[in-house]
Amino acid sequence: MSNDRRKSLAEPSNRPQLDENSESGATGREAINVPKSVAGSGALDRLVDTARGYAHQATSENTNKAYTKDWKHFSSWCRKRGANALPPSPELIGLYIADCAAPDDTAAALSVSTIERRLSGLAWQYQQRGFVLDRKDRHIATVLAGIRRKHARPPMQKAAILGEDILKMVATLSYGLRDLRDRAILLVGYAGGLRRSEIVSLDVARDDTPDGGGWIEIMDQGAVLTLNAKTGWREVEIGRGSSAQTCPIHALEEWMSYAKIDFGPVFQRVTRDDRKATGARLSDKHVARLIKRTVLDAGIRSDLPEAERLALFSGHSLRAGLASSAEVDERHVQKHLGHASAEMTRRYQRRRDRFRVNLTKAAGL
Repeated sequence: MSNDRRKSLAEPSNRPQLDENSESGATGREAINVPKSVAGSGALDRLVDTARGYAHQATSENTNKAYTKDWKHFSSWCRKRGANALPPSPELIGLYIADCAAPDDTAAALSVSTIERRLSGLAWQYQQRGFVLDRKDRHIATVLAGIRRKHARPPMQKAAILGEDILKMVATLSYGLRDLRDRAILLVGYAGGLRRSEIVSLDVARDDTPDGGGWIEIMDQGAVLTLNAKTGWREVEIGRGSSAQTCPIHALEEWMSYAKIDFGPVFQRVTRDDRKATGARLSDKHVARLIKRTVLDAGIRSDLPEAERLALFSGHSLRAGLASSAEVDERHVQKHLGHASAEMTRRYQRRRDRFRVNLTKAAGL
């Protein structure tokens, strides 16, 4: 046994006392406590609650749910095989990911990307419990390398919604209150190159709601969106379009005017009778459902069966569509999408530059 492993087993008292068989997962808050060497007090207890609140915000809700699901699956897998999930055992985790790639039962094999995500989730869960999972340990790293070599496939990218596609999609919407909202979602999401979570997190103004992820400032030339995005705060400029029918700012203003929205979430739920906004923020799942529904209604990729068409498009199709359609310098697209590298931007540009430069002819063939 290594010195690190002996140390981890010898000093359990300094770690949060969590049930090793618990399938609920850690949220990052359990480890926040008053130091044992300090006497508790009302002021310190209040700060514990505050610190736990910040710890919970360290990762997004979707990430927390995914990591909790990862831990639940792993701890269940361990229990069925008479093993303990704590402390971390690289040998055991190597066997676990091998079983994920080639299950010994009727379960479906997981993709390489899902297995890697599971490892990230387990590493995070162990960290919250005061342990360190060494993913470079040979029992994990070599097994994972073999899984990648045997099972890795090119990434399955969602199809981009191009300029002509988005026009067909908004044309399927009428002018009821719900459709006014959905038209604004599609056009603003497309022109802004926004993630679906960024779309629904927008508030009318700064600090309108505690769960807001940004706000909008509408100007004569367009709108500036300030977003607390995946990679940090950034501003996105959305200019006005060439016609009222396709202008994202016009669609946004029309929705907010008819829905009488001047505070709180920009994109809200609508009552059943389609007459009033409720004030409740939309879920990001609505954006994905809206895209799939209007893709079908607009007849986009009608050469494919309906199930394949539904699988081909998602919330990310708006973001990929802008990157693929905007005929401007790549640097502007990179800034607009908030990417740290040009390489990441190119991943979103579905076939945009394909065969634009013919090196075969340039080489004299």
